[in-house]
Amino acid sequence: MRRTWIVLFCCLAAVVNSHAAASNPKSLQMYSIDVEGGQATLIVSPSGQSLLIDTGWPGGEGRDADRIMAAAHDAGLKQIDYVLITHYHRDHVGGVSQLVDGIKVGTFVDHGPNMEDSAITRTDYASYEKALAGHAHVIVKPGWALPIKEVEVRVLTAAGDHISRPLPNAGEANSYCSGEPTPINDDSENARSVGVLVTFGKFRFLDLGDLTKKKELELVCPNNMIGTVDLFLVSHHGLDQSNSKALVWAMHPRVAIMNNGAHKGGSPAAWKIVHESPGLEDLWQMHYAADSDKDHNVDSDHIANVKENCEGKYLKVNAETDGTFTVSNTRTGQQKTYAKK
Repeated sequence: MRRTWIVLFCCLAAVVNSHAAASNPKSLQMYSIDVEGGQATLIVSPSGQSLLIDTGWPGGEGRDADRIMAAAHDAGLKQIDYVLITHYHRDHVGGVSQLVDGIKVGTFVDHGPNMEDSAITRTDYASYEKALAGHAHVIVKPGWALPIKEVEVRVLTAAGDHISRPLPNAGEANSYCSGEPTPINDDSENARSVGVLVTFGKFRFLDLGDLTKKKELELVCPNNMIGTVDLFLVSHHGLDQSNSKALVWAMHPRVAIMNNGAHKGGSPAAWKIVHESPGLEDLWQMHYAADSDKDHNVDSDHIANVKENCEGKYLKVNAETDGTFTVSNTRTGQQKTYAKK
């Protein structure tokens, strides 16, 4: 089954890419779902194909699975076609079992077996393996593309490896590399995160999971192999083990979303790097970072959840092929549109 799906992925990716420019008036929908300092990002193509990146935490009477399914219902989905697990930490993979009990899932995508010597991670990986039963399963490699119509989902990193060649219109020398301190080694699953670049016409969205600094710098130093992006999901919930200046500033994101929790992520050092990134128009946060300070939180209208005990409001993005995109805060009803460039 796995070999069959690998061949199918490669073949379908070529077909998808050849039709990526087909005209369609509908937009790409993205939901940054509040899973309290974990990750769950739902992406829905104009044709209705769907990709969920990570599943949040376990337990909580199915809180995170329920929040994911609420977003899926808003998008009009009856199933999730692909579930991509960036890595096997509990805040990313923990919600899988409850998710598959609540909604049909097509194919699971990951980097392969757990690579971290940790009892809790081994336990969570074992639970994930049980949830895979009866589902198609694909282990991806850097450079692969997922077969989603009208949208390119390109794998940049997986299992500690990364793309070996620059993406189109990328590869320039990165002047920010010289100021970076030597990063520490990281033997955790964070460094094995599956990172993807989602491209819809001229719109580009980057999600590197919890990729840590040494692996970030391998992607952008001495040359930036990614290029620039429109929307950046701040890595690792805004922790300063990730989000090196050489990565963030070289990408020149127009907008960033930080999927922090009330008491997780949103580190002042990482927040400052993102907030001061050249050309950044806005930073949005999933939560007010209660353990930080007012100077390292954005204004409340750019925060989906301002209280610790919250309803779990999400941020929604609608993107067009010309590069225009709109961010909506479901707590306030506020929308802001970023015009094409």
